[in-house]
Amino acid sequence: MPTRPAARALADADREPADIADLGGEAVLLAGGGRAILLQLAHPAVGRGVARHSDFVSRPLDRLHGTMAYVYAIASGDQRLIEKVVHRVNAVHSSVRSADGESPRYDATDPTLQLWVAATLYDTATLMHELVFGSLDDQTAEALYRQYAALGTALQVPAEFWPADRAAFRRYWDETSATLRTDATTRAVARDLLIPPALPVGLRAAMPLVRLLTVGLLTPEQRALFGLVWNDSRQRRFDRVIRVTRVVYPKLPDAIRRWPMRYYLRRLAG
Repeated sequence: MPTRPAARALADADREPADIADLGGEAVLLAGGGRAILLQLAHPAVGRGVARHSDFVSRPLDRLHGTMAYVYAIASGDQRLIEKVVHRVNAVHSSVRSADGESPRYDATDPTLQLWVAATLYDTATLMHELVFGSLDDQTAEALYRQYAALGTALQVPAEFWPADRAAFRRYWDETSATLRTDATTRAVARDLLIPPALPVGLRAAMPLVRLLTVGLLTPEQRALFGLVWNDSRQRRFDRVIRVTRVVYPKLPDAIRRWPMRYYLRRLAG
C-alpha cells in the first residue's frame, strides 16, 4: 500500500474539512474511484453481482456516474435529492440478485454487501485526503467517520452494522480484506474497467494516468488479486504524480475543486 504521509499541518490546504460535505466534495477524491470499484469487485458476492448486472464494455462510466451521484447527494444534497437518489439506487438494486443455484450467491439489497461498498468509499476518500493534504486530527477524523455511515444507512445497512469507531472499522476492514477473492469473471471486468474498449476518444488520453493512480493506490496483495503488474518505475511515476498534486491541487480555486460535486448534483436535480 502506498505509504500514508505522517500527520502534518493542514495549513497547506485552504481549510480543514468540517463535515462529509466538505471532505466528500473535493474533486481529487475522484482519483480514487477506480480503487474503490476494484475493491468492490474483489468481494466475491459483490464482484459477481457487478459482473452479471453491469456493462463495463459498452457503458464503462455508468457505475462511476451512479456512485458519484449517490455519494454527492448523500453528502451534500437536500432531502429531496437524497430521497431521489435512494429511490433510484433501490430500484436498480431490486433486480440484482443471484439466480437459483448460482454461486457465490448475491443480493444487492444485502446489508453486509452494502456495508463493504460503503467501506471502500470511506477508506478510499480518507486515503486520498491523506495523500494530498495530510492526516486529520483524531477528533475531526472520528466525526467524519461517523458521518460516512450515511453512505450505507441511507439504504439497507442498519446503523449498528457500521463499525462503532475507526479502530473497529480497521478491524472490519482487515478481516474482510482477508476474504477477498477474484476469478476469471471479475478479473475480466477489472480489465474492462482499466482498459475500457468503448471509452470516448477524448477520455482515452487520460486512461494511462487513471490506471497509474488506480493500481498505485492498491496494496501489493490487492494488485495480486487482479494480476496487476507493478514495478519500481511505476512506483516512481505514481509518487511524482502525488507530489505534484499535493502542491498544485490545494491552490486551485474552489470553483474547480467543487465542480464535479456541483455537476452531479445539478444532473441529479435535472
